[in-house]
Amino acid sequence: MIKKVVLLSMLSFICGLSFADVGSVQSKLQQQHPKLKIEDIQTTAMTGIYSGTMDGKVVYLAEDAQHILVGSMFRLQDQKNLTQDLLLKQNSIDWKKLPLQDAVKTVRGTGKRQLAVFSDPNCPYCKQLETELSQLNDVTIYTFIYPIKTQSMAVAKQVFCEKDPALAWSNLLSKGIQPTGNKACANPIERNLALGQSLSLRGTPAIIFSNGFKVMGSYPAKDIQKIWQELGL
Repeated sequence: MIKKVVLLSMLSFICGLSFADVGSVQSKLQQQHPKLKIEDIQTTAMTGIYSGTMDGKVVYLAEDAQHILVGSMFRLQDQKNLTQDLLLKQNSIDWKKLPLQDAVKTVRGTGKRQLAVFSDPNCPYCKQLETELSQLNDVTIYTFIYPIKTQSMAVAKQVFCEKDPALAWSNLLSKGIQPTGNKACANPIERNLALGQSLSLRGTPAIIFSNGFKVMGSYPAKDIQKIWQELGL
């Protein structure tokens, strides 16, 4: 249940506002706070309150562009988390369009849950994520090797020259063991780079859940499991 104090705060927040539109809110924000970057401003179910994204998070903005709320908006009728729905909508891709055949496939246990990961072999956060992923059970992980660092290109291609690319990838990130296979073999690296660019992935790692929800950065295993629970995956 939403605490009464939150409801009272929200009511006070909108009290006395004169209704505006998205254009005027954007204009006021630019004029009054030009260094504040809030994107995707749009109306919400609450009159006088607008949603936007800032640093990848959903925020709520008053029409005077002078007040911001950070938190979840619930619809009291059915206790539906509208913020979560908005976050999913703004950070989702079509899972069915991922060319999974171009990824390194790792199956643990039943493999019933699925994740797609975009990772650079020389990214320290990717190495950290690999350690966290190793703690997950009953999961299938599709790793799209995504060498956005120049020095990562050669080793990324070499992984696919190994007899067991999944093992070669794990050894590379977890133990620093370089692949020793042929230096020239068929690989999907160029396609992976094009795919990542089409998805606007400007950094690594990126994690995509089987419903298409996308998050950036290294997440602890417990947080990934929590997202699974919250999304019903």
